[in-house]
Amino acid sequence: MSKDDELQKAILNNIPDQAWLKDKDSRYILVNDAFCVACGLPESDILNKTPIDVWPADWGCEYIDTDRRVMEQGERLRYEEWRHTEDGTLRWYDTIKTPIRNEQGEVIGTTGISRDITDRKMAEEDLLESRSQLRELSAYLQSVREEERTRISRELHDELGQSLTAIRIGLSVMETRREMQDDEWLQNVHALKKIADSTVESVQRIAADLRPLILDELGLPSAIDWLLESFAKRNAITCELILPSTPLAFNRDISTAIFRILQESLTNVSRHSHATSVVVVLKDAKGFVTLKVTDNGDGFDRASSRKDGLGLIGMRERAFMLGGRLKIQSRLDSGTSIEVHIPKGTSSDSGEEK
Repeated sequence: MSKDDELQKAILNNIPDQAWLKDKDSRYILVNDAFCVACGLPESDILNKTPIDVWPADWGCEYIDTDRRVMEQGERLRYEEWRHTEDGTLRWYDTIKTPIRNEQGEVIGTTGISRDITDRKMAEEDLLESRSQLRELSAYLQSVREEERTRISRELHDELGQSLTAIRIGLSVMETRREMQDDEWLQNVHALKKIADSTVESVQRIAADLRPLILDELGLPSAIDWLLESFAKRNAITCELILPSTPLAFNRDISTAIFRILQESLTNVSRHSHATSVVVVLKDAKGFVTLKVTDNGDGFDRASSRKDGLGLIGMRERAFMLGGRLKIQSRLDSGTSIEVHIPKGTSSDSGEEK
């Protein structure tokens, strides 16, 4: 090897990406160590060989075609390519090929460099997926908000509106019929009091659905107990709550996140699982608040599922915003388990654990 070749070889080996030189017949003249590693061949089995001899036939033919285009057009060519490694992993590469000219300006070969951009491509795909999920989640939240407004409007109209109308009619009757006997007058008063009591209960129920006062006044464990009791009555599903023996105390943000995640989990159980029992475990250990919700329902195959539903995405985002992580385990006919870990203090260890 001449000194020029040694110098070129040294330069190529200092390039972390795959690099090579080829003659006009697409035979390799020089390759660097990164190229040999990518090929899985020693340098002696690569030099003076064409891409067909070095790579799988379909790749080799494509590489020779791009070499020919570069030499015919005399211009640099840049393109992205992908291929599977021996272990089946998909890798992406940013490849640049440039013509080599002699002193007379004639193209006598090509030089190339190929950079592994798999991480960048995965980041781009994750970003696109995140944007898509964000749009879907935004639309979902808007839909949920409108459904909630519709429900509240209906309850205000159907329950409070009718109750207040009945009270108003009763008062008008009492006002116009002044000759009413004492017994009749008392009966009307008692009837109006019952309507008023029912109205107060409706107001309290609607307010509790929006944000239960028990969450702020008695804390998260009591709120969870109330939520499970209400859920069990509405759905005829057995609920079990397991709490630690020591008192629990969390800040408002954590309590709200845990409560809403549990609410969404129970909603999913009610709508999709056909479960007969739910077990809820709340723990406070090693600086983390942990909520685990397990049902004995139908479950689902996460491996074949393209992506999580928007409800699950919303739960994950609630945990993520507080530096937490969400773990979902499910199998067909084996129920589903949702576990969320949220640090009681500031934490940079966030994300979804799968």
